[in-house]
Amino acid sequence: MSTDETLSLPTPEQFDNLIRARRSIQPIQFEPGRVIPDDIIERLLENANWAPTHKRTEPWRFVVFKGEGLHRLAEFQANLYRQQAGEFVDEKKYEKLAKNPLLASHVIAIGMKRHHVLPEIEEIEAVACAVQNLHLTAVANGVGGYWGSGGVTYVEEAKPFFGLGPDDKLLGFFYLGYVEKQPGRNLRKPIEEKVTWVTE
Repeated sequence: MSTDETLSLPTPEQFDNLIRARRSIQPIQFEPGRVIPDDIIERLLENANWAPTHKRTEPWRFVVFKGEGLHRLAEFQANLYRQQAGEFVDEKKYEKLAKNPLLASHVIAIGMKRHHVLPEIEEIEAVACAVQNLHLTAVANGVGGYWGSGGVTYVEEAKPFFGLGPDDKLLGFFYLGYVEKQPGRNLRKPIEEKVTWVTE
């Protein structure tokens, strides 16, 4: 998208509705076998790329798994978990790691490329903003999404599989699919409980 383009902005009401329609949709809730067109996935990633980034380091890195790639991801994370757990392996957890990617149309591994000109937390925050852009774009395109940080997310030995170096971070996986059954109402506690106004 060119920065010179005249952008058509949503109304405040449309934007409010988009924000409030966002849900975390678990892979088990996706329509089996229905695949999202790649041009929609590319749109999600393009909008993720427009997240705020201090000093323009653009630390987000994404690895997209689809088709047979989902099997490769499932096999990798399940086997790495078994190897790490040793005699304490939880077979249910192993089976979940081997199965969950196969429930999705696409799975996007979320990485943070470390730039030492900034505190690490600022890079993590930038990636989180990118994921929020991605998730909202999914909602706008009628796609369900879920950012999970379980499994091998914080296992150092997993990083090379996703093209990440020792100083980088793997921050989880974003599962995407069409929603088989629309979720119910989402609730939040009143904003007044979370805000302090200082006026003088």
